[in-house]
Amino acid sequence: MSRPPAVGGSRVPWSRVPEEVRAAVEEFLGGRVIEARTQEGGFSPAAAVRLRTEHGRRAFVKTVGPEPNPDTPPIYRAELRIAAALPESAPVPRLLTGFELAGWVTLVFEDVEGEHPELPWRRDQLDRVLEALARMSRALTPSPVADAPTVAEVFGDSFHGWRRLTGEDTAGLDPWALRHLGELAELEAGWEEVAAGDSLAHGDLRADNILLAGERVFVVDWPWACRAAPWFDLLCMLPSVGMQGGPPPWELFADAEPAVVAAVAGYLARQSRQPPPPGLATVREFQRAQGVVALEWLRRRTGWD
Repeated sequence: MSRPPAVGGSRVPWSRVPEEVRAAVEEFLGGRVIEARTQEGGFSPAAAVRLRTEHGRRAFVKTVGPEPNPDTPPIYRAELRIAAALPESAPVPRLLTGFELAGWVTLVFEDVEGEHPELPWRRDQLDRVLEALARMSRALTPSPVADAPTVAEVFGDSFHGWRRLTGEDTAGLDPWALRHLGELAELEAGWEEVAAGDSLAHGDLRADNILLAGERVFVVDWPWACRAAPWFDLLCMLPSVGMQGGPPPWELFADAEPAVVAAVAGYLARQSRQPPPPGLATVREFQRAQGVVALEWLRRRTGWD
């Protein structure tokens, strides 16, 4: 098995965070930071650090400014709004505070002593995560965040990748997808209605957004949270599981809705063909690898030859 692409952005070290932002965090924590450990993984060109103060207090801080990617601060603002509204019963690190200063959006969470799942996926860890995901879906139905956006509002045209590809250069597109492009555009057209629901979905679940801490499973990074069908997170997560050495998605979710599988596969197929966003050099390779798995799932789910 070839090694899956790494998840990694351009992490900003704590020392390069503006002084006024660092000072505000220290004031909240009640002491000078004497240890700052950058946490790798994730695509965001931001600081993601586990901090320890002179008095022994710990926290996890993520903070981002307008460069190199001006689209990232609004994403962090969305996460701050969602994180502040999540109930204590949600399997998430507790948000301690959040603020915006000097153009930087900062979120301060409790520090969770956990690790990401091992890759390639171990089946015992995957089973733990899938069970936790099922519990989370039940606990967050109906959505405890009443004003969370709908799945259509969050993903909108992004999940009409096949339709958009019908008007673009398709050189190098998978031959099966190219042969069925018009049919795929029609199939994905119904995804919004099928995926609608009143569960609060994470919207971007992957191994790097999961922490295993003893017997507990924590889900982190919620900027794409939305109201959706209770199975939406599972469906969206499975292409990355298959790509990262786990079972293929058709073995884990045999009756997945074809329209939503088409929407996810089309999103990955089209996005992976775009130039990388500023500061996110590896994201397209990651999407491309997920797209291979999602497309095979779609081929099997449709039964088209």
